[in-house]
Amino acid sequence: QGQLVESGGGLVQPGGSLRLSCAASGFTFSRYSMGWYRQAPGKQRELVATISPGAGTNYADSVKGRFTISRDNAENTVLLQMNSLKPEDTAVYYCNAKFTIRNYWGQGTQVTVSS
Repeated sequence: QGQLVESGGGLVQPGGSLRLSCAASGFTFSRYSMGWYRQAPGKQRELVATISPGAGTNYADSVKGRFTISRDNAENTVLLQMNSLKPEDTAVYYCNAKFTIRNYWGQGTQVTVSS
């Protein structure tokens, strides 16, 4: 059974930066498409960014140019570098792993952008 553990969330001022990390275990990481999603209070969970096994990336329009997703297949880790953070980026951020019918989620990490 796959397991994903997120870390790196916290409180940051507008314009600041955070780096989220997701440690994966229990599955063949290099085969999986990895992604970050977020859910703000009262809203549906939404895609932030994904990275394919071949390192192709996809971003939500709202984070393009500010966020960067990357993966380290040797360390079974996926990162989300978040720069120029805005209050509207405040949400719980979830790590996701997908391969065919297999779909794993982490527990989430809170990101709060506030002055």
